[in-house]
Amino acid sequence: MEKIRLGIIGIGNMGSGHAKNVKDGKCPEFEITAIADINEERLAWAKEQEYGDNITYFNTAEEMIESGIIEACLIAVPHYDHPKYAIECMKKGIHVMVEKPAGVYTKQVREMNEEAKKHNVIFAMMFNQRTNHIYRKMRELVKSGEYGEIRRTNWLITSWYRPQAYYDSGDWRATWSGEGGGVLLNQCPHQLDLWQWICGMPKSVRSELKYGKWHDIEVEDDVTTYVEYKNGATGVFITSTGDAYGTNRFEIQLDKAKLVTENEELKVIEYDVSEPEFTKTNKTPFAHPEFIEKEFETDGKNEQHIGVMNAFAGAILRGEDLVADGSEGINGLTLSNAMHLSSWLGKTIELPFDEELYYEELMKRVATSRRKTEVKAVFADTSNTYGGAK
Repeated sequence: MEKIRLGIIGIGNMGSGHAKNVKDGKCPEFEITAIADINEERLAWAKEQEYGDNITYFNTAEEMIESGIIEACLIAVPHYDHPKYAIECMKKGIHVMVEKPAGVYTKQVREMNEEAKKHNVIFAMMFNQRTNHIYRKMRELVKSGEYGEIRRTNWLITSWYRPQAYYDSGDWRATWSGEGGGVLLNQCPHQLDLWQWICGMPKSVRSELKYGKWHDIEVEDDVTTYVEYKNGATGVFITSTGDAYGTNRFEIQLDKAKLVTENEELKVIEYDVSEPEFTKTNKTPFAHPEFIEKEFETDGKNEQHIGVMNAFAGAILRGEDLVADGSEGINGLTLSNAMHLSSWLGKTIELPFDEELYYEELMKRVATSRRKTEVKAVFADTSNTYGGAK
């Protein structure tokens, strides 16, 4: 079997999880040949894990990229550096997989996408939730048009609880200068990606964000957003890291059905006649369409990070489809940037928004950002974390 020589930039929570998957043979077309991290303790820890034979360890990403010993690179570092290292890899002809989010601001990611077009390399995003059979089925049902147009979308995703100790585990966490945002940029990129992947992009965004409401942090930990779509449909997105026992419920109201996913289950409530037709023809006050709850068979697959990496290998070796092309990384980030901008300016943001204005507003906050001085670094077990811990 042909093996792709893989380098990993950042051997923290996510980088180490990917390395372990390769070590355990779950991504058989990769072999790790290099690991880079600026943290000496992490590098020492990585060496103890014995991720493979003949691995070279580097103190900087630049050294690894210039070494010539890797063909593909997984980037799992703080958000601001995702585009920087991706572009450096692309210029060297190295295939790139980027952990979520693609970057901190869309202007930065747009530059990465433009650079990717110049080079004959595979560029992929680690949107592992796209492998979930439930979300794939929801997308299939919506895109088929079988149930008509979207009328309303609601996603309540408050099952991201994080105690203060989580934020105290890294000096970059929950700071404008180190992370560039809070729950929207760290925990929610998967949901924001899925929301637009399934339902499409809205035309406008209005958000209320609370900064450090539940924790001693400077970025958002509580979000309520209202969006409008081109067809007149509306949507609400609510998230927080402050609910000790939160909820993850996603609803899509269509002309002829309602789709609901919660607790890893998909319910489809199908009407016998579409609502627009029913309301025009019905003569009985307080009546409603008859409905049945339908079950749809799925393939049951939920391959997560392993599936994304194996698809990445297939794209490199055989030209197969990626789970998520790198160019799509800008869509969910557009939503989170628009939410921040709406909160900062106190108004509805029309899409596309002024990327220069967003960058200017972000840099104002970066200029006064404070890094933590008492950090208690940990290596977390991410195996049971929804969507992966970071």
